[in-house]
Amino acid sequence: MAKYSKKAQDKIGEVMREFKEGKLKTSAGKKVTDRDQAIAIGISEAKDSGYKVPEEKEGDSSKKSKKENKKENKKESKKENKKESKKENK
Repeated sequence: MAKYSKKAQDKIGEVMREFKEGKLKTSAGKKVTDRDQAIAIGISEAKDSGYKVPEEKEGDSSKKSKKENKKENKKESKKENKKESKKENK
């Protein structure tokens, strides 16, 4: 299993301390309120600093939420229903 280097862990810990103190800001300048976002910022900063950070697992970032999948399925079924009804009318 891939692990973070000691320096990467220190960098992520530093970012998390900023988050807990309420000093962590996004790139847009807004205050970070989500713990997961703070972790992502820490990992990103560690990568930018050149520390050993494991690669993201395949599929983690490409997975869509259930809500997005439902929307797509509804759109597809509506399109199919329209095509079928047009064929029946001809």
